[in-house]
Amino acid sequence: MSNQKQDEAGNKLDQLKDGEKIRCLIIGSGPAGYTAAIYAARANLKPVLYQGITPGGQLTTTTDVENFPGYADGVTGPQMMEDLQKQAERFGTEVRYGTVTDVNFSGPRHKVLVDDEKLIEAKVVIIATGATAKYLGLESEEKFKAGGVSACATCDGFFYKGLDVAVVGGGDTAVEEAVYLASLCRKVYMIVRKDHLRASHVMQERVMKAKNIEILFKRNTKELRGDKVLKEAVLVKDIGEPSEKEEIITIDGFFLGIGHTPNSYPFSKYVETDDADYIVTTAKSSKTSVPGVFACGDVQDHTYRQAVTAAGSGCMAAMDAERYLGEND
Repeated sequence: MSNQKQDEAGNKLDQLKDGEKIRCLIIGSGPAGYTAAIYAARANLKPVLYQGITPGGQLTTTTDVENFPGYADGVTGPQMMEDLQKQAERFGTEVRYGTVTDVNFSGPRHKVLVDDEKLIEAKVVIIATGATAKYLGLESEEKFKAGGVSACATCDGFFYKGLDVAVVGGGDTAVEEAVYLASLCRKVYMIVRKDHLRASHVMQERVMKAKNIEILFKRNTKELRGDKVLKEAVLVKDIGEPSEKEEIITIDGFFLGIGHTPNSYPFSKYVETDDADYIVTTAKSSKTSVPGVFACGDVQDHTYRQAVTAAGSGCMAAMDAERYLGEND
């Protein structure tokens, strides 16, 4: 959001005097948000949940989910989110469309502006806005998101067992993805823009020990090709040198290992965040630096980033919110 739009949203929030008053507001609709809603509704907190820009979160871009407990035959990401929404609504959660554009957490009631026009005043707020995977910005990435492109090796690596894949990036995240995939795949290419890895020494040693990982230094990805599924990647070799030329590798999967951006705006004006903008929570809880404001899921977790861990932290947030209201209602 531009500075001008930020200022406009802030001014609008200050101008609105009387907002809708609710007990529990949940912002975000992935596994964390919906699980928080299920627990909050069962505790009679009468939660209202706003789905955000992407209802269902990152899992709506995942075709098959096979590692979430309870789905013995697997499930598609969109179907799983639909199931969670129905379960939350069954217990009384009010699910709404809308995106939070500004907040004011300075008073006893937490003020939240939705879509730059509707003011909510909540006793407790649960932030479950997740994180957005970083992509290269190639048009062909979008084409193959459901047919070869992934930002989560732990989620999707199993589908490429015995096949050839590539991982983009040279930091710890990329190395972790590559090492994990090397245990499943026949061949793993690491596409690294620089002439060296940025990962820690320990992680670099793991890569070097893996016989089926090949590091392609000084490469950029130009294009991904295939029909309905990915077949090859076009790389630019020897970036910036006179010998620069195109190179093609044959792959079945293309994994992004260049990090995530937590969706912590506009909350970071009030709640503490770390150097990477993840919301900081108190150890073994979902409590943020603002009393009555809790965070769960990928917006505060840069380590695991799994649907099941997000759901678990959503449970924690609802229980923490219930305790807070019991002590401060």
